[in-house]
Amino acid sequence: MMHRSEDADPGFEFSDNAWTKVLEAVDQTYSELVAYQEQLEEKNSQLEELRRFLSSVMSSVSDVLVVIDRGHMIEQTGGSFDRLVHGTSKTWSGKSFDDLVHPDSLHIFRETIERAISTHERAMVEIDIVTADGASPLELSIAPRLNERGKSVGAVIVGRPLGELRRAYSELESSHATLKETQAQLVRNEKMAGLGRLVAGVAHELNNPISFVYANTHALEKSATKLETYFNAVTEGAPREDLIALRQELRLDRAVANLRTAITGAKDGAERVRDIVEDLRRLSADGGGDLVDFDLVTTTRLAVDWVARGTKTPVSIVFEEGDAPVAYGNPGHVQQIVMNLVQNAIDALSETVDPEITLTHRIEGDWAVLAVCDNGPGIPKDIQPSVFDPFFTTKPVGEGTGLGLSISHKIAQEHGGDLTLCSSGDRGSCFCLKLQRKPNS
Repeated sequence: MMHRSEDADPGFEFSDNAWTKVLEAVDQTYSELVAYQEQLEEKNSQLEELRRFLSSVMSSVSDVLVVIDRGHMIEQTGGSFDRLVHGTSKTWSGKSFDDLVHPDSLHIFRETIERAISTHERAMVEIDIVTADGASPLELSIAPRLNERGKSVGAVIVGRPLGELRRAYSELESSHATLKETQAQLVRNEKMAGLGRLVAGVAHELNNPISFVYANTHALEKSATKLETYFNAVTEGAPREDLIALRQELRLDRAVANLRTAITGAKDGAERVRDIVEDLRRLSADGGGDLVDFDLVTTTRLAVDWVARGTKTPVSIVFEEGDAPVAYGNPGHVQQIVMNLVQNAIDALSETVDPEITLTHRIEGDWAVLAVCDNGPGIPKDIQPSVFDPFFTTKPVGEGTGLGLSISHKIAQEHGGDLTLCSSGDRGSCFCLKLQRKPNS
């Protein structure tokens, strides 16, 4: 209990209740200060954690991050800046970003950054910066920094190193070239696979004219022996009567007549061999060279002839009378497309009664069109969208690569044309090849 002293100012009184309230207010204020301190420490801890997080993110970014003021002085760096310039953020803090720019790029850099700061719009520029390893190309994205009043106070620069990017593009280009070479190799391999199916027919085709040549050269040898015997007698001065008798004995008149026949036969056989070899050479060519105008009907017949030689399936092949279009492209590659279409049709007809393949040529505006149709079982609807996919095949394992139609489709598109499945059902399938024609065709 507090008591007023005798000499205290009689006008000043302070009750016990007032002191209690003061003490309570002090306690409450202290408690609030303690609570605020705890909250502040928690916030500081969160801010520190966030700072560490942002720092780790900034250091892991592959792009170069630089914050500069209006005078191009570096205020903060991040990303791959330290790795690129072989320095540290502290080393470059307070220095001019211009010192990093290669002299040849300094003018365009200054011009671009001033435009970004003055217009408040993002700008892009490609420059070279100076590093310990020499000039390094960077693609800069410059964004203006604005204060709360919307005034430019500097810029944020994000730089993407182009050295790695260009190396990546170079590797991509190299990979693309390798892919194109691989595709070309697949085309050649598929063509050779098709030729392999024709070996039996080729052997038969060559064996017939070669046998014919051999038989005629044997007849030529017999006739030459008789002529030599007769001319030796003439040279030795045999009497006329003996020469007449020898001529009758050797049947020289018949031998001379057979000589011309044997020569003609051997010549025909040799020409047949030459034609077969020439057809085979054109068929197995890699398809290089310029695109040319060519008779699509003739090219189709040659390709069909080769497939027919190599097949053991008795299939009726019909050429319907129609247009004789002149297409523009590579006849060797087009032959391969036709061979694949006809061979696929033959394979599809293996269990069909009275199998038949019909080939029709027509002109549709600027297009030369070939339709290859069969009377087989057709292609089920659920797999029709996949027939041109690489390695897709309905044949048993080991009997098809699944590349024939895919490569044929690619060749057609490379010619500026197209290969489509026109129709397929219970009455068979029909594939249509469209090739460009020249305006004067």
